[in-house]
Amino acid sequence: MVRIMMEPFSKALIVEAPHPKLDDYLREIGISPTREDDIPDEQALIDALHKTQSQILFKRSRVPVTRAVIEACPELHAIQLCSIGDDSIDKVAAAEHGVLVFNDPISNGRSVVELAVAHLIALSRRLFETDREIHEHVWSKNARGRYEIYGKRIGIIGLGNIGRQVARALEALGMEISFFDNRPVAQEIGQEMGWTMAPTLEDLFMHADMVTVHVSAYDYLGHDNTNFLDPYLGLLAEKCDKTSPRIFLNLARGNIHSSEALLDAVKNKVIRYAAVDVFPEEPAPGIEAWKNPYGDEPRVICTPHIGGATMEAQPRIARHVSQTIEGFSRYGSIRDCVYAPRFSLSIADQVRGKAVLAVVHSTARGTKKAIDDAIYEAEVDNLGSSHRDFDIGVAYDLSYLNRPLRREELMSLVERAEQLSKTPHAIRAVRQIEVPKQGW
Repeated sequence: MVRIMMEPFSKALIVEAPHPKLDDYLREIGISPTREDDIPDEQALIDALHKTQSQILFKRSRVPVTRAVIEACPELHAIQLCSIGDDSIDKVAAAEHGVLVFNDPISNGRSVVELAVAHLIALSRRLFETDREIHEHVWSKNARGRYEIYGKRIGIIGLGNIGRQVARALEALGMEISFFDNRPVAQEIGQEMGWTMAPTLEDLFMHADMVTVHVSAYDYLGHDNTNFLDPYLGLLAEKCDKTSPRIFLNLARGNIHSSEALLDAVKNKVIRYAAVDVFPEEPAPGIEAWKNPYGDEPRVICTPHIGGATMEAQPRIARHVSQTIEGFSRYGSIRDCVYAPRFSLSIADQVRGKAVLAVVHSTARGTKKAIDDAIYEAEVDNLGSSHRDFDIGVAYDLSYLNRPLRREELMSLVERAEQLSKTPHAIRAVRQIEVPKQGW
């Protein structure tokens, strides 16, 4: 089924309690929001989307959006994450059905950076255990096992937006920066900044006094990162001085190492102290029963996925994601699409008084030609267009026209695309918006 919409978005469902300012921002751009606090399972999400007839879903990182949800909700055109991580969404299913997925890779970065810096200093100085001791009336004033971070080598895994900010902050505090990232662009950026690129994860762990991780659940090629750090945790600071602080932080994703591997490294005193903000399994919203796998190990400091949870970050996220959806709704513009990170596409400055045609389609040969042919045969002037193929197997085509295509002309476009590409469901979604000469 092709998702077709002939106007800007008007309804949105909000789950997982992003900042309340989001509702106000959406109303300002003509979108009516509905909040649902209790979405415990797949069927509840489907029911809420049906009930509200929402074209956009706003969520954070926990409620899963499965293939079943996407297939059951044909009015859904976009999923906007109020967070960075996108592993809670079946992105392949979303792409196959013309649903674009957006995130916010910027707004909570500073909050995560400050938590990482705080942990590194607190663990280096043994602040957590010292606090427990003195609350138990034990006066333990000594320098044993307490370190400065100045002059130490920090190994950063993942040099994305947050990883780079962590590196800059720690470099300013006098730390030596090494990093590992398998993305060519990240490697170039890191080396341009004068940081040391580790050739392998083994090398990074062995030569670092401390390691902090800032990667996604999947790498940029789509490979699953589950437990990919397990073989390396036992190597931390192997080539460093024996008095190395040997600290490990995971504020990124709970699947990137097993709890058993981290506990083994801590119990064997390879890692002196660790801090985790994410876990292999985290309780779903409304589910209170949960067991912390590190509950019996005081040398692993635990927080409940609060890296980006600050009073400053949450309203920033609300503003950023509402602006992303405003551009997509009114002009077909895209930014922060998880199918093509760091890519943006917009013709908003050219379309006053014109019609915008936005098509999500297969990358099969002939599909793009079918769009151009349909516009030509409708005797409509294509005044400008932009196009992008995504690695996930779909493409996005954005054109501005001197008049909108009629519904029958759009259906002809869909049929022609299937004929030319010899691909069923070649056109996944079509949105057409008439942009006023003034207003908005």
